[in-house]
Amino acid sequence: MLRFVLRRMFWAIPIVVLVTFLVYVALRMGTDPLASYLRINQRASEKKIQEYIETNGLYEGFGGYLRGYFQWLGGFVSGDWPRSIKGSREVWPEFKDAMFNTLRLGLVSTFLGITIGVSIGIFVALKPGSLRDSSVNTAAYVAISTPPYVSALLLQLVFAVYWTRWFDGSKPLFPTSGVYPPGHQGFDLLLMLKHMVLPVTVVVIQVIAVYARYMRATLLEVLNSEYMRTARAKGISERRVLVRHALRNALIPIVTVAAIDVGAILGGLIITENIFSYPGLGQFFLDAYANGDFPQMMPWMAFFTITVIMFTLLADLSYAWLDPRIRLD
Repeated sequence: MLRFVLRRMFWAIPIVVLVTFLVYVALRMGTDPLASYLRINQRASEKKIQEYIETNGLYEGFGGYLRGYFQWLGGFVSGDWPRSIKGSREVWPEFKDAMFNTLRLGLVSTFLGITIGVSIGIFVALKPGSLRDSSVNTAAYVAISTPPYVSALLLQLVFAVYWTRWFDGSKPLFPTSGVYPPGHQGFDLLLMLKHMVLPVTVVVIQVIAVYARYMRATLLEVLNSEYMRTARAKGISERRVLVRHALRNALIPIVTVAAIDVGAILGGLIITENIFSYPGLGQFFLDAYANGDFPQMMPWMAFFTITVIMFTLLADLSYAWLDPRIRLD
């Protein structure tokens, strides 16, 4: 196991370098950081422009791209990040706050969604073709077909706009924007959780629908396999067959998809965060992209790449626990 972990971590390093380099080139070519800087800082002197070019490694030619990338990579690893082009602010404090907000929203949503979705999938797979199976399948189709921005707007209308009309004089049941109310100071767990209810619900709806259907299909395939019929023929109880044999094998593909989804969800909450004005990495990236702020966009891309690779590694490590037939060494 240790050899496998070290080998995968070793290969993860060149993968991260390659992907971030391709992202670096794409952003350089697609956003033109120098043009964005001149658009926002129209009165910048030649000295300031040259300082910006050297600080961000915006050199021309393929050799210049390589030199600029490794200059950025060295600064990123050491924590010496260039300042944003708008307001010349330090990127790390703002990025850190956005990262923790997204991690909180994304991890809570995926944990609840996968846990509930897998449980529902197991529940309906035990009686295929029944009323509960048909009901869950229909509800899952509706949930998957509903875009996140539609469900987000519906929740905002119900729990904020119409709630105050239905209960005259009352406040909205759940806040519709931000992590805290404007002007709030300090940490308040209950207030923070209250602000997370609606955005978490939007993400959870989609995740539950996907994993309920996926778990149902996977478990039905395992339950109808030959080795399951052999286990029943040996007199093993149905509960033990389900828990010890069926579930562990059915969870293997679920774990693979879940690990990749967690990384994707953490980087893909842009729509939800934008609708709820949630100050996470999605909102951070939209603001940075609108300004063409290269020093802000690159850390976001690096975070997304590293997150996907890390959770993919965790998925590989979980195989040995779920299926003893898999040998990692």
